[in-house]
Amino acid sequence: MAAKLIIGASLGNCVHVAGVAHFLSLAEDEGYSSIFLGPAVSVGAVLECVRANKPDVVALSYRLTPENGISIVRELISQFNAGSGHKPIWCFGGTAPVADLVRELDFFDAIFDGTDDIDDSITFLRTGSLPEKSGAELYSADLIGRLAQKRPYPLLRHHFGLPSFDETVSGVEEIAASRVLDVISLGIDQNTQQYFFRPDERLPELDGAGGVPVQDAAGFERLKDASQRGNYPLMRCYSGTADVMALAEVLNRAIANAWCAVPLCWYNELDGRGDRPLRTSMEEAQELIAYHGKLGIPVELNEPHHWGLRDAHDVISAAMSYISAYNAKKLGVRNYISQYMFNIPNSLSFSMDLAKVLAQIELTESLADGNFRVYRETRAGLPFLSGDSAVAKGQLAASTALSMNVRPDIIHVVGYSEAIHAATPEVVIESCKIVRGVVRSCLHGNAEALSDPRVTRRRDEIISEAGYLLDFIKTRYSSVSDDPLADAAVLSDCIKLGILDAPHIVKGGQFKGTLQTRIIEGKCLAWDAAGKCPVDERARLLALTGETAQGGAALTVERERA
Repeated sequence: MAAKLIIGASLGNCVHVAGVAHFLSLAEDEGYSSIFLGPAVSVGAVLECVRANKPDVVALSYRLTPENGISIVRELISQFNAGSGHKPIWCFGGTAPVADLVRELDFFDAIFDGTDDIDDSITFLRTGSLPEKSGAELYSADLIGRLAQKRPYPLLRHHFGLPSFDETVSGVEEIAASRVLDVISLGIDQNTQQYFFRPDERLPELDGAGGVPVQDAAGFERLKDASQRGNYPLMRCYSGTADVMALAEVLNRAIANAWCAVPLCWYNELDGRGDRPLRTSMEEAQELIAYHGKLGIPVELNEPHHWGLRDAHDVISAAMSYISAYNAKKLGVRNYISQYMFNIPNSLSFSMDLAKVLAQIELTESLADGNFRVYRETRAGLPFLSGDSAVAKGQLAASTALSMNVRPDIIHVVGYSEAIHAATPEVVIESCKIVRGVVRSCLHGNAEALSDPRVTRRRDEIISEAGYLLDFIKTRYSSVSDDPLADAAVLSDCIKLGILDAPHIVKGGQFKGTLQTRIIEGKCLAWDAAGKCPVDERARLLALTGETAQGGAALTVERERA
């Protein structure tokens, strides 16, 4: 089949060609052939080229005085209508004042006025329609399909959930209608996460604390219905901290949960988000992962950043990236969402932060194959954002620019107000626009930070150290487990002993870790308080257990369910 043909030009006396030239470049990326007529092209020359070449699309631009532009466009329409024959798709680009006047003429199939984004242009080139003129049929209703539709532009997701259910419903409507967000992540309150099936145990004074209170499946359905407008964003929701399987079934029926996000080691006694024992919650998380894998629903283990948020050193976060993906693959997940939270701890330097994420990516994607595909999701770290909104907006943009170095498939947008209050619809929309502006600037030619020798050297250090930690766990528990990295009894024992540890885990009783960390030269390192120096994994684990990866002691791990 012959490639579609697109013709582009700046009309009349307009010499500004950057916009139309870039549009033609996008078209070529989508498989079009193109003819660029250049700047200041007369109406007659445009129509002569149309008659001679019979293009599928004609893209015209005018960016000068609106009154002059509209006169030239009227001449174009008059001369075209006076002729006969081939009718291409006509699209126009210009400043907002010019575009507003041209829109009134009702001639062009698509008009771009500078408020649109690259993904709008890509959608038009692929479908012949602008998003605002289309309905649900333009948008895939599942994550993998939506990723394919938007590529190379990343999907944007954002948490949203206000203490008022009705305000959350109206907010979802407003966000969907804005068409700036691809995935609405419902932030439900802790009462809903923990007591959805036990309403008598809810604490009324905590309704709406941390998110939206949802009383029943009908409430989730109402929230989903509110999203069915604009660009018909996908919807997903937190996993529960109790009755996790039952809540997962409700979410899949009520909101067509775009993907399951569940931590492996958290939402339990360890962090206070629920009262389940550590091992029990881990086994239930594995059951939940396997359930979604069987249904073919993508899964994210939002695990590594939980350790970073608690000031674990970089090696722990990298090792947990591998362990998370390893568990997902073993449990039958085919499409895995690997989230990389930048800026945790928030005093990491940008170069060392990038090195840590690159190490996480290399370890995670070492598991990828034809049956296990990994998608990259990035986000700014919550502790990174200032309580000053203006500063936080700059930080959000800076973190996004950093994360674009790893070419994310999904960007988890963090509202700039998060250090002050939960994101309102206005904050969600503005934050997404900030991120979209960064993506527009970085998508086709970001500065190449990946080749910085400091970054690559630190990446390799973390990979080596994380490899030692993983080997240590496998060696130490080889006599009691066929697969230690996917064994809830082993992993929970590692946390209790401090092999997997973070300074913010409350010690005492069953949690015996001793890890301290420090930020040194922009890196988060394990710290020897007595020696007042950083330590590598061999020294840390030897001091903790008296063992090395090559000489693990024979252990007994309790095999009953915790």
